Amino acid sequence: MSEEPKALESADIFKILKLLPHRYPFLMVDRIIDIDGDVSAIGVKNVTANEPHFQGHFPDNPVMPGVLIIEGMAQTAGAICTLSRGGETPALVYFMTIDNAKFRKPVLPGDMLEYHVKQSKKRGNIWKFDCLAIVAGTKVAEATVSAMLVAADGAQ
Repeated sequence: MSEEPKALESADIFKILKLLPHRYPFLMVDRIIDIDGDVSAIGVKNVTANEPHFQGHFPDNPVMPGVLIIEGMAQTAGAICTLSRGGETPALVYFMTIDNAKFRKPVLPGDMLEYHVKQSKKRGNIWKFDCLAIVAGTKVAEATVSAMLVAADGAQ
């Protein structure tokens, strides 16, 4: 007997703004799709030429900084952690570690960047996620990130 496939959630930009404290120009995810609780999700970032980091990061050959790709992965993971806890209680997600980061191809204006995050460990209020960044089916970066979720007032 096979199980029914479960419906996966999604979060548009308005939901993301409720889940994360980040705002433009530091919000690195526009939409999150295929949310499976706090287990996995795909964040989507539409990379545009008018983003401020392109003014100084190789202006004649704009490339999205790798640290911002990692930040987008972490924001996607953080949003699903907050969402899994109801999303109503204000929470902050503090980045703790970045491991095994690799950058394979440049991300350019016009690219649709996908952050594929999958939980690899959870203990109390600490999560660890294996993350891939993909553009048009090609892996452009990867990393393992961990974070701690705390109440907005600083209580754990």
